[in-house]
Amino acid sequence: MRRIIPTALLLLTLSLAGCSTGMSASDESSGQSSSDQSVVEPAPAPAEGEAGSDSSGFVGARDEDRQIVTTGFVTVTAEEPLDAASDAVRIVEAAGGRVDARNETAPTPGDRGSATLTLRIPSAKLTATLDELKTLGETEQVSLSSVDVTTQTQDLDARITASRASVDRLTALLATATDTEVLIKLETAISERQGELESMEAQRRGLADQVSMSTLDLNLISEADAPVDSPDTFWSGLETGWTAFVDFVGFLLVALGVLLPWAVVAGVAVLVVLLVLRRQRRRAVARSDAAKDEIPGIDAAI
Repeated sequence: MRRIIPTALLLLTLSLAGCSTGMSASDESSGQSSSDQSVVEPAPAPAEGEAGSDSSGFVGARDEDRQIVTTGFVTVTAEEPLDAASDAVRIVEAAGGRVDARNETAPTPGDRGSATLTLRIPSAKLTATLDELKTLGETEQVSLSSVDVTTQTQDLDARITASRASVDRLTALLATATDTEVLIKLETAISERQGELESMEAQRRGLADQVSMSTLDLNLISEADAPVDSPDTFWSGLETGWTAFVDFVGFLLVALGVLLPWAVVAGVAVLVVLLVLRRQRRRAVARSDAAKDEIPGIDAAI
């Protein structure tokens, strides 16, 4: 009888935990169904003072309660990209952000180098920080995108709360259990619930970090790497053509400078070969004339 009672309590607790998990999943599925239905049949506009619904299907969320993940990238042309990268780091750190990645390319004779940074900026200060980053040079491109994760966040919060309650019930039962078999089953169940809880908490922390800290990729380039606008008028076309002609002439001069030493060496070698061949030909003619003089009557015979 003593073994039956703890076992029955264990089965009852596990059933309650399973029910709580099932209810959470059922609520999530029900929420998704209602969201899909709202897309097919739009609800009437809410009355003044009532909360509306956002594009993600979440109903009743106020603007200050919405969870938004913002990402983007910026391209800036700077006279000294590497120095501008250091200035960008100072701007971001002053705003309370951080640098997650930084890649730099060393300058070359025709290029001042470049730098690419992955910046994490507090979402509340993103606009002000972006304006400061634009002052590092000439802004070539800016792109920002936002994703509403309010429903996902609230779903995780509900599942975490249910999972914690389940772990607490199993832990309380474990403290009063005396049967070895019951203890083993309780420890196994607690371990499984704890693993699920830690996984959901990690997801929630990652989501909170993405919401609180926007991600911005900053690309700093030199004027040599800056995109060139296509000509759209006669004078701009003439300027582009003249620039291309000058560049082509410069390329030919560079090629001539590269080939000139080889041409000189090749010319000297050809001259030496020609002199050797000419000398050998003269010697052959001289031997032929000498042979004719040594043979009597050869002229008469000829």
